Amino acid sequence: MDTLKSVLVPINPEGHRFIAIFAAVTLALFLFTWSFLGWIGVVLTLWCVYFFRDPDRNVPTREGLIVSPADGVVQLIERAVPPEELGMGSDALLRVSVFLNVFNVHVNRIPMGGSIVRQVYRPGKFLNAALDKASEENERHAVHLRTDDGKDVVFVQIAGLVARRIVCYLTDGQQVRTGERFGLIRFGSRTDIYLPEGVEPLVGLGQNMVGGETIIADLNAENSGPMPVEVR
Repeated sequence: MDTLKSVLVPINPEGHRFIAIFAAVTLALFLFTWSFLGWIGVVLTLWCVYFFRDPDRNVPTREGLIVSPADGVVQLIERAVPPEELGMGSDALLRVSVFLNVFNVHVNRIPMGGSIVRQVYRPGKFLNAALDKASEENERHAVHLRTDDGKDVVFVQIAGLVARRIVCYLTDGQQVRTGERFGLIRFGSRTDIYLPEGVEPLVGLGQNMVGGETIIADLNAENSGPMPVEVR
């Protein structure tokens, strides 16, 4: 039943034309080639549907919480300078890198509410997103967000070896909420998040992340107690 629920979820609109293409090719394979190729097409079409799934998430609502912008596994936790195109200077911040494989949900979510100071797309290479240098050399879309209390949070969509398209719906000056959908990456990728100075992560290497749900850090670490959630 849990597996069925993970499949029968809304499909992100970005996936509609890809699913249609996969289905059309599958039909052609059945009509004009051997049937086993058609069945391979069926499997690939079902995978495409699964890839573009867009489930609701239980978003923590307590003030000060930073949530993961993506599903995947924490690949790296290290200090690094935010992308130069954002113009934030040369001071290194703590960076948490989440690697997404082709079976993860690829819809990205806002890590914390605030306003978009600047967002910049930069073309680049398509190295394996699991590599450290992918943060510097790969195609990416970097976003500088400022929270309501003046903290700066940076998150970056990074294309991978297979991914060839970054989608970001954000605009400069836009007001956003924690857990709100803001884009996706096709088809396997990485998402970096840079924490404000002095903020420590609450996640570890190898930890599985759920975009919009898993808490990466708490700006008000002295707060404690149960955290209310809501689905967005």
